[in-house]
Amino acid sequence: MNPNIRLRTSVQLFSLFTLFCSSILSAQDVQLDFDYFKNEVQPIFLSKREGNVRCIQCHTRSSGFRIQPLEDHQLFWTDEQSRMNFDSASSFSLAGEDPLRSRFLTHPLASDAGGDPFHGGGKHFDSQFDPEWRIMADWVAGAKTRREPSSVAIRIIQTNAAGDDSTIIDPQTNLVVGHISDIEIPHGVVGAPDGSQIYITNEVMHSLDIVDARTLRVKRRIPLSGRPNNLGVTSDGSKVYVAIMEMPGSVDIIDVASMTNVKTLPVNGAIHNVYVTPDSRYAVAGSIQTSTINVIDTSTDELVWELEMSSGIRPMTFDTNADGSTKNIFVQLSGFHGFAVVDFASRKEVARVEHPAVPGEEAHLDGLQGAPAHGLAVSPDGTMLWSTSKVYSHVYIHSLPDLEEIGRVFVGQHPEWITFTPDGKRAYIGAAGDNVTYAVDAIKMEAIAKIPVGQVPKRVAMVRMAVD
Repeated sequence: MNPNIRLRTSVQLFSLFTLFCSSILSAQDVQLDFDYFKNEVQPIFLSKREGNVRCIQCHTRSSGFRIQPLEDHQLFWTDEQSRMNFDSASSFSLAGEDPLRSRFLTHPLASDAGGDPFHGGGKHFDSQFDPEWRIMADWVAGAKTRREPSSVAIRIIQTNAAGDDSTIIDPQTNLVVGHISDIEIPHGVVGAPDGSQIYITNEVMHSLDIVDARTLRVKRRIPLSGRPNNLGVTSDGSKVYVAIMEMPGSVDIIDVASMTNVKTLPVNGAIHNVYVTPDSRYAVAGSIQTSTINVIDTSTDELVWELEMSSGIRPMTFDTNADGSTKNIFVQLSGFHGFAVVDFASRKEVARVEHPAVPGEEAHLDGLQGAPAHGLAVSPDGTMLWSTSKVYSHVYIHSLPDLEEIGRVFVGQHPEWITFTPDGKRAYIGAAGDNVTYAVDAIKMEAIAKIPVGQVPKRVAMVRMAVD
């Protein structure tokens, strides 16, 4: 053999051997991360996928990969239980190696996608691109933190007050592009500012449900002190404030990093809605029972002032001063067909506007639930205040700061909450009596789409959602 050929062959073999050894060493260096498993992987075991039972239903009885059972009324595992689940999953995972060598990943994966031929619990993932399967694969590969999303999309989320899901709308097309299921009687909804998570209050389970924006599955249910209504999130995404609609009255404060309920703050009256002001300095909570606005300092999480109004506090919204601080609270009241204006600095009501009748429109007085007007929003540029009327099926539009009515738009039976796209070009309003969400051209002040959603759509929000 030519010496040069022999040398090249030896070098190639040595290179292959070195590459093989380095891959073994790199795989040996990879450690499976417990915190990532606990917070990102474990929620998948509780997820309800269409046509499948939850993993926990079978694997609590398994002699192989075993998941610890949850005790009665327990919504998530303790750290001790999580450690046991981690050890069990780890025994079926080869850290840092080809994901298709780990039984933890291949067993629930469809066989035509590289999975095992059979899994007694069924095939949960049709593709290696399934976002939940990718979360598990990232863990086996050694991930310690969430994968950065490739982009963030603007979405409108409509919760369906008499349903078990929330509808996701793409405002670019006004088409339904997804659903968040497994939350019966969803109430309020807000999104994490970075697009990673969606927060929905669960009236049935008395929990704050954290939804992973990548998978649209509930990743954690945080127990609350009572039945929740609306909620708000700070601009830095660190805290969520949850209205507790039970006397004597409180607001639950959720620390997002630890996903725990860190404080139940007593306030004046059962809380219908809570909002975080645009500058995030305050959380403002309203009570129907005591007709009281409660203002909480978010730096101390203490009640700093309150104001009693003439009747129960319904939806609220805010405008701002030039420096971004809160200028006014706009508030709808029980039994009043319009809204009041509270000067934030003086803590006094300074104006009240009643909506006039709409010529030719029949007044609807049935099923108002004490709230003839039940939806408020200030446009992103701060020039308009929109207020819905369940009586006349319209949204009334007023200019700011002079509060002159400048338009009305028909938005269906029993219109409720309002949200805008960030550019202010479109508004979205849930029509609870029609089971649709209206898309409104906010510049032309005309409805441009009726989007079918679920049962009795009320609360609606614009959120940012991570897209893998």
